[in-house]
Amino acid sequence: MEQQLTQTITVDENQTAENLGSGLLPVFSTPALVAFMENTAMKLISTPEGKSSVGTAISVKHLKASAVGEQITCTATLIENEGRRYVFALTATDSKGNLIGEGTHERFVIDIEKFMSKL
Repeated sequence: MEQQLTQTITVDENQTAENLGSGLLPVFSTPALVAFMENTAMKLISTPEGKSSVGTAISVKHLKASAVGEQITCTATLIENEGRRYVFALTATDSKGNLIGEGTHERFVIDIEKFMSKL
């Protein structure tokens, strides 16, 4: 059974390349796109109390610029799950249906206490 989650945001000033320091323009930044994609995938993993998931790899192509005020929709699809490891396919589109980003993301389920004790 395919697991999928879609969520939509509206680009604001806090997410621009200019504001995040990844560029000079007031457009939706690659770091904001990556964070939105990772968040969408993360929400697909249901973890019991005391557990969480952490991102371990992400590969994203940012294909098209988006202005402040544009609506961006991200869909994460679970494509692989082996034990604690989850792999997702990611797509992001604008309000006109244009593909603005795509990629893959890997997450692992961890025990929070054990994970934090290693820091």
